[in-house]
Amino acid sequence: MQSISPQERRALVVELIQEGLGTSQQALVDALAGRGVSVTQATLSRDLRELGAVKGPGGYSVAAASADPLIRGLRQWLRAATPAQNLVVLRTPPGGASPLGVVLDAHGPEAIVGTIAGDDTIMVVTPSSAAAAQLALDFGRHAGGADR
Repeated sequence: MQSISPQERRALVVELIQEGLGTSQQALVDALAGRGVSVTQATLSRDLRELGAVKGPGGYSVAAASADPLIRGLRQWLRAATPAQNLVVLRTPPGGASPLGVVLDAHGPEAIVGTIAGDDTIMVVTPSSAAAAQLALDFGRHAGGADR
């Protein structure tokens, strides 16, 4: 059995669900094993919760957007995205900058050169003002923020 990261495992779970193999947790455990990935039912349960998977009569389903950690993080934490030359200033609820910063560092687009997070603000460095403007626009579409 191979060892893969949680992100890779969750992506594989989404793929298996989309292939119709997510009729139950045991079916997913078996399908993962068939792909060489050993996982406990408890770990799979956490993965399904993290992915926002919903169990219906035909098995599990996952909305494409909820499977993307970046979009999910932006919807949960982002309140506003403002471009400033080659920077993008992201506003979050108090305490939200760190978790969103972690998501950006792990899953952010290549246009991000680096991030600096405070308590409720993240400064995102991009290579150009055009990249910053586009990133602010893209991120702003997903702004949700806990107390908006």
